Amino acid sequence: MSGWTTHDGQAVALPLGDVDTDQIIPARFMSTPRAAGYGGFLFHDLRDGDADFPLDRHAGCSVLVAGPNFGCGSSREAAVYALVDAGIRVVVAESFADIFAGNAVNNGVLPARVAQTGEILEALRDGPLPALIDLTMARLTIGGTGYSFDLPQTWRDKLINGWDDIDLTRAHTAEIETFRNTRRARAPWAWPSTPEPGPNPAIHPQGERP
Repeated sequence: MSGWTTHDGQAVALPLGDVDTDQIIPARFMSTPRAAGYGGFLFHDLRDGDADFPLDRHAGCSVLVAGPNFGCGSSREAAVYALVDAGIRVVVAESFADIFAGNAVNNGVLPARVAQTGEILEALRDGPLPALIDLTMARLTIGGTGYSFDLPQTWRDKLINGWDDIDLTRAHTAEIETFRNTRRARAPWAWPSTPEPGPNPAIHPQGERP
């Protein structure tokens, strides 16, 4: 996964609250191989038959501004895959489901929690606006107006460096080694001793039965 620090795109509004993961990608499409791409399934049932759906009227937008509690429902990571495959790099909302937000960060998508999301949705009523996101400053600018967003340092590190949870752990290898060595010196009894080499009792001479 590639990391990023700034993103320059177009923001589009999806003025719906409590958008759950089954609305983001219905479960019946999750048997499709990941390599085939999930972008075509994004909001499938919401946009089906709706010629006025925002992402259809304004193709190419990479910043999605939605209502509160985005990504609620099941924990399916496929919801984030659908967003990524459709070109969405940032989702802006007043609040997110915790598991969805974690999945988003692990796949390079920023879940930007912005208190003034209602104001942004109002600004987008007439159509998309230019959007610039800066992870270092934890700030986004939409239509010339700047907003701050909440971004824990761990998430910032993962997005900028393109890390998942394993990569994040490896980044602390030195600290982990130091802790292990200190702990082993202080409590050697808590560590398994190295067994002396000897015959394996599970192996018996030819013809001999246990």
